Amino acid sequence: MNYPVWDVSFGAGLLIAMVATLHVFVSHFAVGGGLFLVLTEHRARRRGDTELLAWLKRHTRFFVLVTVVFGAISGVGIWFTIGLISPTATSDLIHIFVWGWAIEWIFFCLEIASALLYYYGWDKLSPARHMEFGWIYFISSYLSLVIINGIITFMLTSGAWPENHNFWRGFFNPTYLPSLVFRTAICLALAGVYALITASVQKDKALRARIVRWSALWTIPSLAVLPACGWWYIRSIPPYVWQNARGMMPTASRFAGFAWVLLIVVFVLALLTLVRPAKIHLAFSLLVAVVAFGAMASFEFVRESIRLPYVISNYLYANSLYAATIPGDGGFSLAEVQAAGILPSAKWVSIHSITPTNQLAAGQQIFRVSCESCHTENSYRGLAPAIVQHQWDLAKITVLIGGINFMHNGVMPPFAGSSEERAALAAYLHSLAPVSTQATESITDGKAVFQHNCMMCHEVSATDPLFVNLDKDPKTAADSLKDLTTIFPLMPDLKLTAEQRTNLVGWINTQRRGMNFSAAAQGGN
Repeated sequence: MNYPVWDVSFGAGLLIAMVATLHVFVSHFAVGGGLFLVLTEHRARRRGDTELLAWLKRHTRFFVLVTVVFGAISGVGIWFTIGLISPTATSDLIHIFVWGWAIEWIFFCLEIASALLYYYGWDKLSPARHMEFGWIYFISSYLSLVIINGIITFMLTSGAWPENHNFWRGFFNPTYLPSLVFRTAICLALAGVYALITASVQKDKALRARIVRWSALWTIPSLAVLPACGWWYIRSIPPYVWQNARGMMPTASRFAGFAWVLLIVVFVLALLTLVRPAKIHLAFSLLVAVVAFGAMASFEFVRESIRLPYVISNYLYANSLYAATIPGDGGFSLAEVQAAGILPSAKWVSIHSITPTNQLAAGQQIFRVSCESCHTENSYRGLAPAIVQHQWDLAKITVLIGGINFMHNGVMPPFAGSSEERAALAAYLHSLAPVSTQATESITDGKAVFQHNCMMCHEVSATDPLFVNLDKDPKTAADSLKDLTTIFPLMPDLKLTAEQRTNLVGWINTQRRGMNFSAAAQGGN
């Protein structure tokens, strides 16, 4: 709350995703493509293959334009967007890993210089010296990945760093090594995918066929080991983090499925290139690249989604509040804002106290500083469409804000404001999509009652507390739902009608008949 809010109408998170995924797709090619260049040159020179060398020279120009030009520009774009959208997290990452960034920048400068020398040295340097620059490029680019990987994985699994603030404990965090191996396989696969693009435009069909086969040897084995690497990666993520991607968090679960499906599609398409390699055209190679980009983007979406409610695991929430008080840091912890209030704590708001006449305006400012880091009003992760979909009236919005940290398995930070600020935020959200109390009471079908009232925290599962603990007797169960806070004090105080409670219990009991609770309990043990 120390910085002004940069409004992005279609969603700040979506903007970061668009810039970052494009850069990541190119930067991983920059690493794998560097090794591809030097090994392909070695292969061509050893065999005296002048045609392959001539193609590789042309491919180097494509490589430099994509990685050095677009890669560098998009990298700057990432810093620009995250610096405006999440300045607190950006500042923290710079200060925590300042020497890591310094080392990475040395590798980056060496990477750029050696790539340009490699390109311009094709006809000016001896073969041995030319390949030396190629090796320098690959080593420096890979070491750049080694450094950045530590910082990226730190954001997901900070390990023991929040307790001891030890640089190495944060850098070599629980997911560091599996992520590095996983990304290395991606780099090698993308080297073949990008080579397929320039190979497919070669007029000499014999040469095209040789290059296509060579690119497939990079893509297919790398894709084949990715599932094992991904499994290792998943197993290294703490269960409380990974569970957000197992059904309760729509974004994570949806894109996890996309990632695996698209990965299989890329693998199949890569195998098809070997059937008639001389017949591969540009349209087909671009299709492979687009599907590979979709798989990569889906993986990055999952990684970003399961990190919530934090932007830095167990340290900084997505709304830029710290999980614990940081002495002398200058930022605000969740507890500090809960004690003082959101509006008095935020430096860049014009309203610091709420009155009957400014409630909606105050609610809008609370939305901007507390919610807009992840949500929009009507676009990406829009709240107005969600309110309409779930038919949340003003009372329901108010109680849900109070228990927001339990929604979707706790992927949202707790609301940090006072009761007056919660009422103001609820009033503002209600003004975006007014839903009457009568409309919510008209929903009586058991499944619909569950979807509109329970699904944001519960799932239809033999391990979910609602399905495990709700009394089997319909009347007793319906009576227990009169006051949800008696079941669990932190549950929202939703008031369901007698008909809604009876039908909800009936639907839950119907679902429970097909569940194996003993097997679920054993699985949990």
